[in-house]
Formats: sequence, C-alpha cells, structure tokens
Amino acid sequence: MPEAPPASASDVRRTVVMTVLTVLAGAVDAVSFLTMGHVFCALATGNVLFLSFALAGEGDVPVARPATAIGAFVVGAAVAAVVLKWLADRGRAWFPFGLFGEAALLACGGVLILVRHGTGAVGGTSDLGGVGLVALAMGVRASTALRVHMPGMPTLLSQTAIAQLVNDVFRRPGAALRGLTAEQRLARTRWTATVAGIFAGGVLATLLLVPLGTGRALLVIAALVLFLAVTAVAVPPRQRL
Repeated sequence: MPEAPPASASDVRRTVVMTVLTVLAGAVDAVSFLTMGHVFCALATGNVLFLSFALAGEGDVPVARPATAIGAFVVGAAVAAVVLKWLADRGRAWFPFGLFGEAALLACGGVLILVRHGTGAVGGTSDLGGVGLVALAMGVRASTALRVHMPGMPTLLSQTAIAQLVNDVFRRPGAALRGLTAEQRLARTRWTATVAGIFAGGVLATLLLVPLGTGRALLVIAALVLFLAVTAVAVPPRQRL
C-alpha cells in the first residue's frame, strides 16, 4: 500500500497560524479574568456560568459584567459572520480582514482602559466598556476561526479538542505519531496544539502580560494579532486561508 503523502506546506502553515491565535486567546482570558474583575472575554462558557451564579444571587461576580461579555461576544460574532461572508462571496481576503478587526477592537479596549485606569489592573471596579470591546473582538475571532473551518482548532475552546484527542488515542493505543498517516498525525497535532496553546497562553500572559497592567497587556496582544494579519496579507492569494 503506498505511503500517504506528507502534509502540505499550506496545511502546516494554517496549523501554525491557528496555534498562535489559540495561544493569544488563552492570553486574552488570562488578562481579562485576572485584571478585569473575574470575567472571561474569550471563553463564553465561563461567562454563561458566571451569569447564572449572579442571577441566582451567589458568588461575587455582578450580573452586568458577564452579561456585557456575552452580549458583546454575540454581536461581534454576528457582525463578523455577515461581513466576512460578504467579503468571501466577492473573492476578497476575508481572513486578514477578520484579524485586523480583532486587533483594532483589542487596541481600542486597551487604550480605553489606559485612559480610565492608567497602567494598573482594572480590578474589582471593572470597566464594562473595556470588557465589551475585548469580548467584541473575541466574537469577531470566533466567526473568523469558524470560517477557516480548521478541524479541531476553534482557537477559543479546548474541551472538544481534549475529547477528540483522548478518543483518538484510545482507538489506536498502539499507534504513535510515526505509525499514523499524515492526515492522522496532523489531526493529533491540531488537537494537542489547541489544548497546549490555550494553556501556554494563560501561563505566558500571567507571567509576562498581567504585570504590565490591563491596558498595556491588551495592546501587546493586539499588536501580535495585527502582525498575523499583515503576514496573512503578504501571502499569495492562492495560498491564503
């Protein structure tokens, strides 16, 4: 039986880009949870639970904070879905546009928080405007990643990737990466990168970005997303995501 062809350079490049975006999603949630009043701006599931706790009168998270994050996330995802589809239908470069939008919103959130709170953390006072802008950016990211349709790499969710990886390993317990086809190896790599990426983003942001203060941390993340967007524009049209 002929050996399966290796993964194409385009597949590898896409996996690398989505891995970086996953790391940045973990960084956003570390910054938002640790410095913006215990709210997740990327992990919508966490905000749904926080909102349920707040409505039930338990916990120390007010209703307004998770509600703002959820509402802004939904609006960002909805607007991005419409705009990115419009661009794709006309053959335009929708992927870099989505990243530019995300970077711009993150930068606006960082600047707003710097103006209102200086270089420290937002803390218990929170800032619904800042939370809304960051969650809006993550909604844009969600629709961008969904349109990329990279199996196992939603960039904002690790639970599914963990389940897929565990199920795959137990289906083929004797098959190491060397014993799999190129497609199977790439699938395992993507699931692992999703889980490890969110974890790494949280650790790196906690150690490197949180000490900078909320506003400056968001500006650093925005700059990294902007770099990816510019890089995506430089890619020839036939090789774009």
